[in-house]
Amino acid sequence: MPPTCEADGPLTLANQICFAVYSAAHAFNRVYKPLLDGLGLTYPQYLVLLLLWEEDRQTMKALGQRLYLDSGTLTPLLKRLEGTGLIQRARDAADERLMRISLTEAGRDLRQRALPFPGEVVCAAGQPPERLAALRDEIVALRDALHVTVAERD
Repeated sequence: MPPTCEADGPLTLANQICFAVYSAAHAFNRVYKPLLDGLGLTYPQYLVLLLLWEEDRQTMKALGQRLYLDSGTLTPLLKRLEGTGLIQRARDAADERLMRISLTEAGRDLRQRALPFPGEVVCAAGQPPERLAALRDEIVALRDALHVTVAERD
């Protein structure tokens, strides 16, 4: 049996699914950057706004869970969004332990300007929307399986 060529081995960069996902995320960020610069947003700020456009007045904890961000990462991000006048942070009237995040009028209005973004990303990807949806579903299933594995280890 011939020896395994190192170029085909398990520890080559080209064989790492983690690197494929990581480098694809960087490519997405490069596509989104000029779009988001026009709104004065970073990609993580855009993700927060996407969630608030889906459902306003979410708790900080709920946002962190959906975005897989801890409070140490999420708090400064929310403070910057509040500083730009796009959101408001306030203690929940019924439970002071909870911080509610709400869109301001400016935050709600920004949604209209972001409406073309998904179509522009589809165009940049050069794939039919159905293929991208299937790929997204596969990546979400992979992410969820990895989270289960890590949770079982902990």
